[in-house]
Amino acid sequence: MNLVQQILDGLSSGSVYATLALALVLVHQSTGIVNFAQGQMAVISTYVAWTLYDAGVPVWAAIVAAIAGSLVAGALAERLLIRRFEKGEPLAAIVVTVGLLISINGVVSLIWGTVLKQFPSAFPRGGVGSGNGGTIGFGTLGTIAVLLVVVLALGWLFRHTRLGLAFRAVAANPESSALLGLPVGRLLMLGWGLAAAVGALAGCLVAPKLYLAPEMMDSVLTYALAAAVLGGLNSAIGTVLAAWFIGVVENLAGTYISFVGGDMKIAVPLVLMILILLFKPEGVFGHKEVRRV
Repeated sequence: MNLVQQILDGLSSGSVYATLALALVLVHQSTGIVNFAQGQMAVISTYVAWTLYDAGVPVWAAIVAAIAGSLVAGALAERLLIRRFEKGEPLAAIVVTVGLLISINGVVSLIWGTVLKQFPSAFPRGGVGSGNGGTIGFGTLGTIAVLLVVVLALGWLFRHTRLGLAFRAVAANPESSALLGLPVGRLLMLGWGLAAAVGALAGCLVAPKLYLAPEMMDSVLTYALAAAVLGGLNSAIGTVLAAWFIGVVENLAGTYISFVGGDMKIAVPLVLMILILLFKPEGVFGHKEVRRV
């Protein structure tokens, strides 16, 4: 397989990582929390979409229904569980999201079992030649197109709307935001709901490329976290660029570096994440948060 094809495949993988990474960024920008259960929330949403499709619902309608359901489920998760820990130590909220991850994994295994399932692609089969010996599939093109729409929508939301400004204010200082009259509770709920919806989209995009199983998003979450850290947890565009970079680098490393191979590719995002945390903790495209003391 030539270099061009490796880069194209890396961009395809990076687009999937970016979609889940955007959900992580959305939660962080709206609530200030890193949600380690984001991947498993996406998994259960994807199973819902698969169940609807298996019952005869068209694939795009099933995906839209699962995304809508995820919006509500994410809001309820924040209201009924996460809110009890948001005002405490940040570590406590993180531990709760890890517990939520384990719980959702158990629920998925209990309801749908652990047998691999085939999830249909929302895009047609086939692809087009790149002109340099590579082929880019319609699934890859569709995934990138959907990703760009999500990025532009989130960028517009956070930078050009009053709702986005309110999200950022609540994440930075919920106490002062409440004193200014902002509905902090409802904004936190909506932030988690939107992130769950974006995560559900990520799950439905990645399932046709891999398989549908309870652990489907485990490795994807690792890459998504690395992209969010590398790009900056307060930069949606930076996160996407970082995810594409990680996808291409891990593909090239797995192909052309003998000791990396296919089994050690997961080390690539981990090494990048460690380096960026050591030398630029706010991310390449992020910015330092300045707080008054």
